Amino acid sequence: MRIALIAHDEKKEELLTFVDLHKEEFGQHELFATGTTGKRITELTGLPVHRFKSGPLGGDQEIGARIANQELDAVFFFRDPLTAQPHEPDVSALVRLGDVYKIPMATNIGTAKILIQGIIRGEIEHG
Repeated sequence: MRIALIAHDEKKEELLTFVDLHKEEFGQHELFATGTTGKRITELTGLPVHRFKSGPLGGDQEIGARIANQELDAVFFFRDPLTAQPHEPDVSALVRLGDVYKIPMATNIGTAKILIQGIIRGEIEHG
């Protein structure tokens, strides 16, 4: 599977902890991430991650393009709903594309736990 990993600054540690906890499962898939998030995942876990630009510099849009081209199978996007994001239109567009193309998307730890279990059990289909 092709999985995107994104986190707002205030949620990066939570995503990093989650990926590290499920390192074995994520290691069986092709991973993509926005700039800093991808770098920190690789540093922490040693997992290879294809890195796009930082979210505010176009990384969210790059991942959105992958969704639109049906080149991603799932997205873990830990959003911070309490902090205004300068690139909020990009964030909204990314979530909208996930809905349009029916891409499973976890936007918080609760949905991430459910999504990773679906991936582990093979309930989330590739492409």
